[in-house]
Amino acid sequence: MSINIIPTIDLLYDGQVPLIPAYAPAPNGQISDTHGRLLGDLRISVTDRCNFRCTYCMPKEVFGKGYQYLPQSELLSFDEITRMARLFVAHGVKKVRLTGGEPLLRKNLEVLVEMLASLKTPDDKPLDIALTTNATLLPKKVKALKAAGLNRITVSLDSLDEVTFRAMNDVNFPVADVLKGIDAAQSAGFTPIKINMVVKKGVNDQDVVAMARHFKGSGHIVRFIEFMDVGSSNGWRMKDVVSSAEIVRMVNADMPLVEAQSNYSGEVAQRWTYADGSGEIGVISSVTQAFCSTCTRARLSTDGKLYTCLFTPSGHDLRVLMRSGKSDTQITRAIGLIWNQREDRYSALRTEKTTSNKKVEMSYIGG
Repeated sequence: MSINIIPTIDLLYDGQVPLIPAYAPAPNGQISDTHGRLLGDLRISVTDRCNFRCTYCMPKEVFGKGYQYLPQSELLSFDEITRMARLFVAHGVKKVRLTGGEPLLRKNLEVLVEMLASLKTPDDKPLDIALTTNATLLPKKVKALKAAGLNRITVSLDSLDEVTFRAMNDVNFPVADVLKGIDAAQSAGFTPIKINMVVKKGVNDQDVVAMARHFKGSGHIVRFIEFMDVGSSNGWRMKDVVSSAEIVRMVNADMPLVEAQSNYSGEVAQRWTYADGSGEIGVISSVTQAFCSTCTRARLSTDGKLYTCLFTPSGHDLRVLMRSGKSDTQITRAIGLIWNQREDRYSALRTEKTTSNKKVEMSYIGG
């Protein structure tokens, strides 16, 4: 008889109260860490819940019926999220991505988008606001999100094969409904839409070429992601990784590719265009070619903890600062100190041994 151990929230989501420097220079839109990496992107998890149970992210064995999700009172309110975003923007954040869990499960998400869209960067430019979703609720929500000011959408889709996809999302959700969500987003004016496919050896690697072929010429961009050891519940093994180099070889053998330059410094996906000019793909080499040296991303968890790396074991509790009455100046100083002291480069140091380290679950801080 097997016993299903349900982790408690306290064990999974511990954090420390940040120090507040007595003095710090006013933010000037540029702040760097110990490796000279500037803060530029903020990923905000708006819920720790999801309607999928993807085996590499929220496996049923852990996130089953008895799993203890965060109570509503623990989640940051939209006002709190917007306040945090404004303070991060003062430090140089130009891009905000809303994640989850599945972010569209958060009621009235378009209201938050509209609030974030009112923020301006230090050089008076609007924020670039993006969303990562499994697309199941896009047909109902996408027009409101567009009207509210959402700029970009990324959709997670791990296979076009019905059997494989239903097995991977583990809730028997059909491919066709995800494709309907993508079509709805395109009809609402979102283009290009990025399609993220996590590739796991022996599970869906046989579907790589079919995925590329399906979206070739559509204007959308498929990005193939190496299976990562995120969190502590997905059973990651190095032998399950399909390298980005192998993915490129697979696609190139069927549809010739030409390597392309990155769009900007720190872009995580390596770009490859089709030789016939009919679009592009991307590969995210988070395991075999770590990009820690150019990482500009901070992550704000569902309950207001700041994580400086996707693979970190614990966060810095900004919510406790907000709810204890600390001023914007005090919280801004705390954020600055955290980033100044940031040393993270987990992927550059990854080994089979480091994968057993305690790490926060991706559903809690977003991908």
